[in-house]
Amino acid sequence: MQDASRAAAQELLAFIDASPSPFHACATAAARLACEGFVELDEGDAWPSAPGRHLIRRGGSLVAWATGVQHRATDGFRIVGAHTDSPNLRVKPQPDIGHLGYRQLAVEVYGGALLNSWLDRDLGLSGRVVVRGASGADERLVRIDRPLLRVPQLAIHLDREIGDRGLLLNAQQHLSPIWGLGDRRPGGFAALLAAELDIDPEGIVAWDLMAHDLAPTSFAGADEELLSAPRLDNLCSSWAGVEALCAGASDGTLEAALAIPMLVLFDHEEIGSASERGAASTLLPTVVERIGATLGGSRDDLFRALARSVCCSADMAHATHPNYADRHEPNHRIRLNGGPVLKVNSNLRYATDGASAAAFVLACEQAKVPHQRYAHRSDLPCGSTIGPITAARLGIPTFDIGAPQLAMHSARELCGAEDPAHYAAAMAAFLAPQDA
Repeated sequence: MQDASRAAAQELLAFIDASPSPFHACATAAARLACEGFVELDEGDAWPSAPGRHLIRRGGSLVAWATGVQHRATDGFRIVGAHTDSPNLRVKPQPDIGHLGYRQLAVEVYGGALLNSWLDRDLGLSGRVVVRGASGADERLVRIDRPLLRVPQLAIHLDREIGDRGLLLNAQQHLSPIWGLGDRRPGGFAALLAAELDIDPEGIVAWDLMAHDLAPTSFAGADEELLSAPRLDNLCSSWAGVEALCAGASDGTLEAALAIPMLVLFDHEEIGSASERGAASTLLPTVVERIGATLGGSRDDLFRALARSVCCSADMAHATHPNYADRHEPNHRIRLNGGPVLKVNSNLRYATDGASAAAFVLACEQAKVPHQRYAHRSDLPCGSTIGPITAARLGIPTFDIGAPQLAMHSARELCGAEDPAHYAAAMAAFLAPQDA
């Protein structure tokens, strides 16, 4: 593995370790972008009309963009979109439960999690807590990185049929983590949070908290050709988008690009994107329109800009599994470390079509990275991404790509160690194409 590829992989692993929740992922991304001169704006304030590098955050979502002196309101946008959320276990509003002398936590499954992968793991907690402030409610990030929770699997001696019928888990009955012994203590969880935040329990108003795997990310395999990490879907894409934008900022190509480069990291993709900060919301259309307004544009200028725009929807892709090769399309084998993957589905579960695909292929050629093409088996239902939603919301050509991985939606996933560098390089070339 080349030194540059290994360095990129190490940066990805550090990004994931720092980002156990979507709120932390946005904070990590914002800090990285700030190092390249991106200034955070408040959505409730008037935005500056002068060219510059800016970002906004809305909960677990982030939008960043750069404008130069040559940009006009009719210029198109080059948008890289990804998402910050991953399937996991989330804490319910009334969390304190218990049974048979165990203190447990009431949780709800978020997204399409592989439930078995959350068993027998040391789990911490992370997310945000809303607390009473001097002038209303304040938000505080919380991260507890100690083995607070565990969901123990039933011993095989008590489930002898598991080898024949497989593991059957009920999301309500079988996934409540143990976090202590004794009787249920109402208010015990709030007291724990209050101690972490150094406030009174009465100061806690609400929370958005989730479990995360405590095992650190790592290189894997005999030759360290692999990466073992939680939340590769889709923090690998989020990291690559951030790095692509930062690469253009470092070499000066962002402001010089003919199209306005943008990055959007949405929350709530794993549960359908229908929230105030998801891909189905007005978040991205509103930001696009406001950027045009800062450039002095009219409504007609906005539509002219959209007609010149294109979006790269970045979500992870399925590598061909060696133990389940029959679950994959036989003529579209996808390899780890084989380069980013162009995802195509005739029923538009992915937004790629022939015209939009060209933007990706040309970006890979410019970046000198290999690429692969993915199609789903025709007799299996295909997953989807923010791509079709973004294409429909903005009416712009969109293509779907991903870095190949195994164990998607597991608490612990696997990808190639060379692919993150290729992924980010392709996105950087897309944001600032040489022939644009």
